[in-house]
Amino acid sequence: MHLQTIFFRTSTVAIKRRSRVPGVMITQFVDEIPEGMSTPDFTRKPIALTIQEGKLAFFKSMVSGVPKPNITWARNKGPLEDPVKYISRYDEIMEEYFLEIPNVTAEQADTYKCFAANEYGRAVCTATLNVIEGEKLIDLCPKRAAPEDFRKMLKRKVVRTKPPLKKKEGEIDPKFWEVLLSSPKKDYENVCMEYGVTDFRNQFTDYYTLWVVEKLENLKHIEVKADGSAEFELDIELKNPNSQVFLFKDGVMVPYSDDGSGKHNLNKIGKKYIFSINDLMPDDAGLYQVDVEDANCFSTDFKIIPVEFVVKIQEVKAKEREDAVFECVLSHPFPKIVWIGKKIPLEQGDKFDITVSEDHLIHSLKVKDCAQVDKGVYTAMAGIASCNAWLIVEADNDPNTRGKKTSHKFMLDMPDVKGLDLQCPPSFLLPLKIRTAPPGYECYMSCAVRGDPKPHVTWYHNNVSLNTNTNYLITNVCGVCTILILKIGPKDSGDYSVIADSPLGRAECSTKLTVRGSIAQSHHNQMLFFITGTICNYRNNL
Repeated sequence: MHLQTIFFRTSTVAIKRRSRVPGVMITQFVDEIPEGMSTPDFTRKPIALTIQEGKLAFFKSMVSGVPKPNITWARNKGPLEDPVKYISRYDEIMEEYFLEIPNVTAEQADTYKCFAANEYGRAVCTATLNVIEGEKLIDLCPKRAAPEDFRKMLKRKVVRTKPPLKKKEGEIDPKFWEVLLSSPKKDYENVCMEYGVTDFRNQFTDYYTLWVVEKLENLKHIEVKADGSAEFELDIELKNPNSQVFLFKDGVMVPYSDDGSGKHNLNKIGKKYIFSINDLMPDDAGLYQVDVEDANCFSTDFKIIPVEFVVKIQEVKAKEREDAVFECVLSHPFPKIVWIGKKIPLEQGDKFDITVSEDHLIHSLKVKDCAQVDKGVYTAMAGIASCNAWLIVEADNDPNTRGKKTSHKFMLDMPDVKGLDLQCPPSFLLPLKIRTAPPGYECYMSCAVRGDPKPHVTWYHNNVSLNTNTNYLITNVCGVCTILILKIGPKDSGDYSVIADSPLGRAECSTKLTVRGSIAQSHHNQMLFFITGTICNYRNNL
């Protein structure tokens, strides 16, 4: 929706403007905005959350405006001054503003507001936080209220016309309930306005949630599974078995299938609802929500860190009672990966030893004291990337060691030391890959190089060296060479190459980086859209 003026005043305050984003109201502080300046607006507003008690709840938003707006948060029922309970922060890379509520409690269920303000105006939007106490929805309304009981929950306002209505102060027209209950839910607010009922939205949201949901429990947040899909689940007992269940991603409704053949799927077993996402891609990251009819029941945030396996785990052979070690190298630091053995997640303990290097690039899994039951496929998972390999356990036929712990025996047939030469020229184990990225996000590119003596590595962009450019973060750890562009833009498009030099030779690999769209072009289109809409409004007013 384009910006349009609702009403004007000759003073310097209270010029109300409608945002392009539904649910956002803008107040302009000045009559005329200087060229190149703008009032604040939300490009992404916070959305309603339903979170289990004790979990981390957070709202996030993105704003626009020149000069850069100042962001503040508020709630209806109290202040946000406690720095332990409420954490406000800004992510400079993603340009996102967060309000985090660690260990959320039932008392923090409320309507929260986000304000974006600069010297030319202020934008405001709201989002509701619902908290599930223990494993059940907070009992705001224990029993299904009859219309007579629900009327007491609403503030009343008499709408006077000429001639005045013949009814008592605060009384609601009896026809209101008949019209409301026979209208589509999308028209509830209009019906309330028509009959003079105010403060309806927030109270009805909680009431309606309890009206359609009998019980909500066993909430499990989204996680990546061994088969490369992501799942989250919850138990919902519906008051009406015919109620519709909707899935949303970042506030947009997502269609799903019930046979497992789609991108998004629902597997319903009794009252258990298992949602899955297949063929994971970076674009699948976001906030997923489950609604029953118009009631938000559950929210879970899915984060995907772009990472690749530079060196994958390899097949390992071990005799009984020996230890077997799997090892992999990642393209950029990852604090903890998931190890899976025969489709079961593995944990540190007596049987398995899970370690990671100080730079968080090299991850290892040791299977201790191998037995025949340990053989099978093992998988390493980092984000949405994975690799797998077999563990083959060979029988120990030596009667002297049967049933006893043995150690690895390494036998290396080495030639005469004088004739041994381990030097080799540079070569790439893993070359660069073609990349495409949206503007404003960070972008990783990596490759793996070997050589003895250790080669000197130089990065180039369009034949210009980047090794001394502070706009790029370049690392070389154990031969894994990585470049990080913190905030990608159109100027970063082009050819990238890596040259590895040593006294024994030179190796080179290259790739092309494409930036989808242009920030400048996007702003140009938005401005053109705004000017066109303003002209249309002006003509309509004439």
